[in-house]
Amino acid sequence: MHQRSKRAATGLLVAANLLIPAAIIIFAAGFFPYKPFLAGNAQYDDLDQAPAPPFDRVVFMVVDALRSDFVFAEGSGFEFTQGLIRDGAAIPFTAHAASPTVTMPRLKAITTGSVPSFLDVILNLDEADSSSTLASQDTWLAQMKAKQTGKLLMFGDDTWLKLFPDTFDRADGTSSFFVSDYTEVDNNVTRHIDVELQQDDWSTMILHYLGLDHIGHKSGPRSSAMFPKQREMDDIVRRIYQAIETQSHLGSTLLVLCGDHGMNDAGNHGASSAGETSPALVFLSPSLKSLSRSLDAPAPHAEDFQYYSRVQQSDLAPTLGALLGFPVPKNNLGAMIPEFLPLWLDKRDQAYIMMHNAKQIFEIVSAAFGDTLSAGPYDAVDCLKLSSDADRLACEWHVLARQGDLDKVADNDDWARQVLQWLREAQHLMSGMASNYDITRLTQGVTIALLLAVSSILAVFLVAEKSTGVPPCFAAIMLLYGIMMFASSYVEEEQHFWYWATTAWLLYLSRTRLQKSTRVPYWAVLAILVSIRLMRGWNQTGQKFAGNPDLVKLFLAPNPEILWCLVIGTYAVLFVELMSNARGIFPGAIAMPLMLGVVTSAMSFKIAFANEDAPELVTGFVRSLLQLMEGPSLLSRARVVLLGLALALAYTVYFLLTRRRVRHLEDKLKSESSREAGGSGPEQLAAMALLHNLYTVLALTQSRVTNIPLFLLFRLLQTYLQRLKLDVAEITTSAILLQFASFFAMGGSNAISSVDLSSAYNGISGFNVMAQRRLSQNLIPPTWCVTYIICDH
Repeated sequence: MHQRSKRAATGLLVAANLLIPAAIIIFAAGFFPYKPFLAGNAQYDDLDQAPAPPFDRVVFMVVDALRSDFVFAEGSGFEFTQGLIRDGAAIPFTAHAASPTVTMPRLKAITTGSVPSFLDVILNLDEADSSSTLASQDTWLAQMKAKQTGKLLMFGDDTWLKLFPDTFDRADGTSSFFVSDYTEVDNNVTRHIDVELQQDDWSTMILHYLGLDHIGHKSGPRSSAMFPKQREMDDIVRRIYQAIETQSHLGSTLLVLCGDHGMNDAGNHGASSAGETSPALVFLSPSLKSLSRSLDAPAPHAEDFQYYSRVQQSDLAPTLGALLGFPVPKNNLGAMIPEFLPLWLDKRDQAYIMMHNAKQIFEIVSAAFGDTLSAGPYDAVDCLKLSSDADRLACEWHVLARQGDLDKVADNDDWARQVLQWLREAQHLMSGMASNYDITRLTQGVTIALLLAVSSILAVFLVAEKSTGVPPCFAAIMLLYGIMMFASSYVEEEQHFWYWATTAWLLYLSRTRLQKSTRVPYWAVLAILVSIRLMRGWNQTGQKFAGNPDLVKLFLAPNPEILWCLVIGTYAVLFVELMSNARGIFPGAIAMPLMLGVVTSAMSFKIAFANEDAPELVTGFVRSLLQLMEGPSLLSRARVVLLGLALALAYTVYFLLTRRRVRHLEDKLKSESSREAGGSGPEQLAAMALLHNLYTVLALTQSRVTNIPLFLLFRLLQTYLQRLKLDVAEITTSAILLQFASFFAMGGSNAISSVDLSSAYNGISGFNVMAQRRLSQNLIPPTWCVTYIICDH
């Protein structure tokens, strides 16, 4: 009966694992709608009627993660820019950046005027897909190139080069993945400015600065390096603006300062918090003083980061089209920012701009809904009776178009307000198409996943001992976690579920062992609970409390000597364990030098890396150690560590294979009973433990220095769990809980922005997608705890 249950459980688990990819693919097909786009470039219906633009060239300056308060609020380093706002030479806005708040989708929104979906984050990894670039789409860059009034230049984030291949005449791209660098990555952009401002052969200059974003990722928006970086960016604005004022060939140049997205209180972005979706947007030119829009600056602090007028990022495309004299891009969903209309003194020109924008958006509405749009009636009163939003928009469009004789409506302010309102309604309707989920496929994916969960729970019941309470606990964890995923606020703060579930599970295990008179002292239970609490407070994560004080900020960062004592202690414990396991596996003359070399080179690399990534932590005796180890580059140090690990790994695997063959021959000479009493010998167990410890060296190498002491807590948890003599079901449940708890303890979160790229280049000299994904620090903690439990059991 027991064998039959095991076979049934195995079959259920095999089926579940085979169907997991199917459930994910079906759900993803419904969750990521693939949006078609209109091909070709837009053109004016009547070029002769198009109003003359007030500007003929543009400097488009993107400061990555430029949150609105960084420019507009009190205490900002953008003092020169704030002065221009007071003088009326700069018009400020807070631009709403819809999720996902990462660079590539935001650049798509800025240049096309469309609303990218979360699919664009996935497609960013698949550059063979045509939609991951904008080469075949209509953008304001394509329109400026089609004008043939000058060359297109780009200096900064190389994402622009991927999005716009063969577009720029002169370019110098910088990688956005070296997040530890916030100096050279910006200097490489700035060094081109003065030379290019002297040239008159260009019409568009793109500048994309990354340093401010990197500071945010490294130490948050309140970093001591943030204000100097703001002043540096403000100085770039000053240099460009003064060149526009003093150089005749730049007299009709528009400077646009904007952020592609903002950042949250932890310095990250990717989600939809107020800080992440509120980048600054400023138009600057001496010509703008004619609008008489002098405003107070700096502005009082706003909790919601909303300063001055609020616009959509997609509004940039039609606004730049009007200001620079090209038609609105075909896929645009933005509306002309009305504050700029007074630049055209002729009301007929203003009406033309609004009508051209409305007509372009109606073409998208027609392409999206086609024959389903109502053919009538086209009366303002009857339009309100239509139930469909698309039908109502179509009806209202025809009413406006019928009144749209430019000579008649030029002085009709009521008509202009109606057009602007229609543009906003159409923008809202079409923006929602990015979230037109396929409910059928979503339901199918969820149903399959639910069946898989039931199968897994049933398998656990079949193989678990009848007296154990593991299956109900496992089922409760899965059920509660599944319910929690239906609320976005719970998803954002998922870490609390795993912390509390892990604590409850460890208490359950301790209680059952104490009832069985297992030798588990009460002080050990207390120590484990304290360890879990320390893990929970080590790094503040999630969304609601991101950036709040934690152990790293309150204790370790202000006391680097204590931090490094814990780090060195971690490496010392690891070295002792390596030596203990290496005896009997490696020859005596090799074991000590090899293990000592691996550990010391790993610690040397970590100190040197910390000096580059967080030099404020390298003080006191650690600074003296670093001076003794000066010489090799970080790349060379990392490769020494990886080479030592590879040699130790290769010999250990060779030893395991050799011992397996030897034991196989020995087993043939033994009786059946002797074979059953056998198993893995002590040398083989030591070799397996050695493999685990070698992996721990790699995990330490790929972890932030402030997270390394966490491995001491993990080691304490491992020792405690070994003493409890867990069965298979308990090991499985413990592994699931601890891998998630350790992920969040090391600073991970559900936001895309929490993927830590600071160690992604260890040992490699260039960017590689697969290498970066595998070596990224956030992928290590989940597997780390699983390895710790299983390898030593």
